[in-house]
Amino acid sequence: MSLVVVGLSHRTVPLEILERMTVSAEHLPKALGDLVSRDFVSEAVILSTCHRTEIYVVAERFHGGVHDIRHFLTGLAFLPPEDFSDHLFTYHDESAAAHLFAVAAGLDSVVLGESQVLGQVRSAWERAREEGTAGSRLSALFRHALEVGKRVRSETAIGRGVTSLSQAAVAMATDRLGTLEGRKLVLLGAGEMGEGMAADLAASTDASDGDGPEVVVASRTRQRAVKVAAKVGAQVVDIDELPTALAHADVLLSSTGSPTVVLGRPELAGLMATRASRPLLIVDMGMPRDVDPSVRSVPGVTLLDLNDLQAFVEAGLDERRKEVGRVRDIVTDEVVRFQDAVAERQAAPLVTALRDRAEELRLAELARHRNRLEGLDPRQQEAVAALTRSILAKLLHEPTVRLKESAGSARGERLAEAIQELFDL
Repeated sequence: MSLVVVGLSHRTVPLEILERMTVSAEHLPKALGDLVSRDFVSEAVILSTCHRTEIYVVAERFHGGVHDIRHFLTGLAFLPPEDFSDHLFTYHDESAAAHLFAVAAGLDSVVLGESQVLGQVRSAWERAREEGTAGSRLSALFRHALEVGKRVRSETAIGRGVTSLSQAAVAMATDRLGTLEGRKLVLLGAGEMGEGMAADLAASTDASDGDGPEVVVASRTRQRAVKVAAKVGAQVVDIDELPTALAHADVLLSSTGSPTVVLGRPELAGLMATRASRPLLIVDMGMPRDVDPSVRSVPGVTLLDLNDLQAFVEAGLDERRKEVGRVRDIVTDEVVRFQDAVAERQAAPLVTALRDRAEELRLAELARHRNRLEGLDPRQQEAVAALTRSILAKLLHEPTVRLKESAGSARGERLAEAIQELFDL
């Protein structure tokens, strides 16, 4: 059995393909069930965020598992494999663990050292556990990944400065306009990203001498919109009131979970015609994208998305880049620690069975020769028992070491099969 990850991210694929590979929260249970129903997949976790979709599985056979995942992605995106296969990355066993640990550490994010990804890793694992698709092997992997992410942020400075997508989105809007103070801002979407942007808007206002922007929150879920609005003292409007809110806005920060475009070119063109040449800045953090990319051609509209965000954050990375070497050392150290733990867990049941079988035979032989030992006093009888235990311990030492050292490898599987056959375990 192999631990396998197949995925794509902002680093490997254009946004127009990545957004088609996104697995929404509503679709996640069905997607997880689909994966584990396939021939070679026994466990599955899906990590799908605004800039990555990664499928982690325990595969009965490596190549069979990879084929199952690619077939799943074909159905997910309604794309032939040749349109995206070249953009996929595939890792297995130790390299799969190293990749997830690097993701949790923030090394593979749009914003180096991003803090939100740790919560996304935890959420992906928890959802898979709820659906019964994350068993002992993937749970051990994801539990360790969370430990790595926490260790990295406590022992290095990778998490200093702008380290979340929401924070970067607010900073990018501020940079474009010079200030958000006195601006009218619409926050579209009240999910994790929207909540983060509201918190970052509130934090930037508290840190300034001004009063900050005038914010309106629009969402399909009013209860969540009220919660988000409370973070920044914002007004709440229903989603059908969005055009009215935008008619007076300077900035739109968008991050819905909609599977389709929320704002298209005709709507924006009509809206801008009523604004008397007043510009509108749109920062689209949705994945799939909320705003049709063609609105860039509408006069007065400036549209920024994840591609623009990636370019923006490059400017502030010097200090955090200095920490990358230390973070990679931690990841390497933790991969070794994880592999050792996996090997020990895999070897432990067989080692226990082997020792139990040996002890069973030792006790049976002592019982068979009980009559011959009755003439010995208690100290002598204990000496005989201790001698038999010592002989068994020495005899089993090397097989135990070899099993633990090779656990998780092809050699380990061969040794395990041999011992089971030889000792009838």
